[in-house]
This record gives sequence, C-alpha cells and structure tokens, in this order.
Amino acid sequence: MNESIVNKVKTYLGAQSLYKDSATTNNLFAGRNLPSFVKDYLLKRFARGEEIDRAALTSFLNTVMPTGDIRSSLISGQEVTLLTRFSVNIDLVHNVRRFGIPDLGIKEREGQIPDYVAAKHPELVDGEMWGIIKMCLLPDDEGKKSHVEMVDFKPFKPYTTIDVSFIQEVRKNFSTEEWLDLIISSMEYEPDSFDSMHQKLEFITRLLIFVEPRLNVIELAPKGTGKSYVFNNISKYGWLVSGGKVTRAKLFYDRAKDQAGILKTHDFCGFDEIQTIVFQEPDELQGALKSYLEQAKATIGDKEFTSECGLILMGNIEITDGRPRNKCYFKELPTSFNESALLDRFHCFIEGWYLPRIHKDMIYKGWTMNMEYFSEVMHNLRVQNVYGELFDKLICYEGKADMRDSTAIKRIATAYMKLLFPHWTKVEDVSKSDFDTFCLQPAIRRRGIIREQLHLLDPEYKTDMPVVYMK
Repeated sequence: MNESIVNKVKTYLGAQSLYKDSATTNNLFAGRNLPSFVKDYLLKRFARGEEIDRAALTSFLNTVMPTGDIRSSLISGQEVTLLTRFSVNIDLVHNVRRFGIPDLGIKEREGQIPDYVAAKHPELVDGEMWGIIKMCLLPDDEGKKSHVEMVDFKPFKPYTTIDVSFIQEVRKNFSTEEWLDLIISSMEYEPDSFDSMHQKLEFITRLLIFVEPRLNVIELAPKGTGKSYVFNNISKYGWLVSGGKVTRAKLFYDRAKDQAGILKTHDFCGFDEIQTIVFQEPDELQGALKSYLEQAKATIGDKEFTSECGLILMGNIEITDGRPRNKCYFKELPTSFNESALLDRFHCFIEGWYLPRIHKDMIYKGWTMNMEYFSEVMHNLRVQNVYGELFDKLICYEGKADMRDSTAIKRIATAYMKLLFPHWTKVEDVSKSDFDTFCLQPAIRRRGIIREQLHLLDPEYKTDMPVVYMK
C-alpha cells in the first residue's frame, strides 16, 4: 500500500489505526489460536507506535491464555482465568444457566453460571461469545458430582458504542481506490498483490454479508483462496459451520433445550466445505430454510422463528484454464442444496475463481485500520437505513420486475454502498458514476449469475433480469 494512503491512515483514523507485522504477530501468539479481531485488540492495547510492548503482552497472555492443561488445573483446585470463546445455554428444565468452552473440551453440561454472575451480565444468554472467564471446580448441591463454575466474567467488548459518523467523515478523505486498499490491508492482505481492481472487488464482496442483514450469498472458489479465513477471523458476529451434520435444531431452534439456534444469535452464518455438509431430516430443514430465506421467519413446532442473519454457502470448484470445468456451477453443491426453489432465494454469487491463491507475500505489513474496530463498524452499519433509502431515491425498475431479482439487486447494491461509500448519506453526496460502477452494475451481475445458473438447472427459470433505471 503506497505511502500517501499510510499517511492518511495515521492522520484521519488516529486511535483506530494499527501497525501490523505478521512475523511479529505470529511469534507473539504462537501456540494460541486467536482470530484477527482478538489479535488486533491485543496488539492495539500493547502497541507503542510500530513497536509492541512484548513483555507486557506476553505477561497478559500468560495470565488470561495459559498454555498448560486447563482441566488438570481445575481438578487440582486452582482458579483459572481465561480469554476464550464460549457458548451459553439456558437449561429451563433444571433451572440452570450453562456454559461450555469447545476449544478446551469443556461441554455445556459441565459448566454452570451462577445467578449473581448472570445478574451482572444480561448478555449471557443463548449463543456463542468471547470474554474473560474466571472459573473453578465446585461440587454440586448434592455433593456427588462436580461442575465448572463461572465465578466472574468480563465481556470481550472493547467498543461499548460505535459512532458511525466518525467512519463516514474518515471516508471523505480517501478516494474509492484508496478506501478499497485500506479495507483489504485491514483484512491483513497486501493490496498490491492483487492483479486488478476487478480482483480486489471480488475479494471484498465477501464482506457484503457483514454489513447487510438477510443477504444470502453463494461462493464457489478453488482451494486456498482464503474463504474460511475471512469468515472465521474477522468478526465475532459470524458463525462458520465446517462440514458434518446440520440439523434444524442447530440452525433455528432446539425444542428439547428451548434454545435458539445459530441463525438467531449471529449476523451471518457460513456453511464451509459445503460439499461435505449433510442435512439431517433434509425435507424438513429444506422447507424451513426456504421459508426463512424468503421471509426471515420459519415455524418450528409451535414457535415462530425470526432473524436478520444472512447465509453464505462456500464450496470448492474445479477450474480449467481459469474457468469452472462444469458450466452449471450449482452441480457442485450437495443434493440438499441442489434444488431450484431453494437456490432462487439466494441473492448474490461470488466468482471465487478470479481470486489469487493466498501465499506468504500477500500478507500485509504496515499501518492500516484496526480490524476489531472495523468489524464493529460493519456490525453497526447493518441497522443504518439511510443507504436503502438512498437506493430507492436513485433507482426505479420496469413495471414487471421479478420481486426476488429486485430485492437481490437492492440488498447487494446497498451493501456495496455501506462498505465502499459510507459517507453517502443524501442524494447530493452520491457520485452517480461511482454508484453505477461499484454498486448497481455489480449487483445486477451477481444476481444475474444466480439467474443463469437456475436456468441451467431448471429451464423453467429464465435468464432475463429486470431493466433498472437511474433517476
């Protein structure tokens, strides 16, 4: 990334800028599996310009992320403090709030949250989160068994509030190309390692689901293009399902536990390695997904489930001479997803074969935006309705435009506005040329690919896209 952008980063982002050096980072965090948003938070906390207070950071990590056998420490009667990812489940049958730490093998049935901790932290409800937990091993009331008790908790929430107007003001100081490079570098990739503007846009399209509610995406790409990394490391508001069985209870609502599923508690859910995912009770789950993807709600037993969570399907695709070997891309999807009525409910397609295979020289070193901060910005942009209103003021459709097509185009274009042009808050701010180039035409194209592929799968679907006019 060139020096002029770096100077702007330090000048306009101020406290939200961060110097990244993967060699230093990898050494400091060796043996500790942390996502980027946590590492950026820790680096920022112990940064002194381009230098890191290595001793202080190491001491902190040793305190809250000890590398020894945690379970043995608990059994020996020690109190353990951990910065970790954990899940919470409210067990109504036994009137207990439970927690589990999957990375340590502590199951939800083994962990309990006492009332005094829950009362101080109302956010400890169903779902997954990050935080600093203090815990110890205590006997049950009967004294016959033991459980892991959470005796204190501090949520991982560096930003209690996010002022979206700050990033809107910052954006005014960057050109579109500079802002695009800044986003890529904040994701820890070197912008200059991408061959073209087209390749950069394809890459950051993965972030649309971070900023736009109920956006449903399909990405097929060769192996090694960084799909899993983006959706597993950049934001704590997403969930990645990597292969295995998927149940209706896991996704929507578990009636036995009276517990909300993944789609209820996250901004987006990714199905990684989609070819290896198996639906349990496929007909029921497919029916629930159709309803949800269309209306943001589904009926599970006597419960009506609603959410704003988006869904992305990610799979590998075989490439020959830079293009997919099979012209019908959807044939790469598993049987459970290879159904036209279900696929028609997806809005956006990412052509991952245009992306480079990730290699060592692509890792960014230098000043950029703190990803933990930017992930919070993206989360907050989801509820900013000014961009959807702008779209309606800029665009009109022909009278017979298909509703699914027009909805898809609006959601994709609105997401691009939020990501690339957050400073557009009224019509007078909008560059119609940039809107057409970077928002509208890509949105039409990405929904158009879904249309083309539906036609190859089922000729009843036509390839025609609605005619869209700029006012």
